[in-house]
Amino acid sequence: MARTLVVKATAGTDSPERCAQAFTVAATAAAAGVPVSLWLTGESTWFALPGRAQQFELPHSAPLGELLHVILATGTVTACTQCAARRDIGPDDVLPGVRIAGAAVFVEEAMAEGAQALVY
Repeated sequence: MARTLVVKATAGTDSPERCAQAFTVAATAAAAGVPVSLWLTGESTWFALPGRAQQFELPHSAPLGELLHVILATGTVTACTQCAARRDIGPDDVLPGVRIAGAAVFVEEAMAEGAQALVY
């Protein structure tokens, strides 16, 4: 069984370095062939919307839009149900390939055999 990396991003533009770290680790793992599940929670939930990742800027960091593209191409991206609801984000608002799911799904993924969860 292949190991899976579950990354929870809890920050967005409010903490850009922490946000970029989550996306960079997830995209690096995805590019290396590791099955990746990226969870967008808190302020990072905004990056589930079209164009939002492209607006993010952090010196000496890979463009967030490109990192998100890598993750979406090979892994899964999930926006937190409650976080999305607090921001009036619905299933029809998010990028193609992004799902909205809650804590039960996160726990299931994080506790699966061979999973490694990281929270940023």
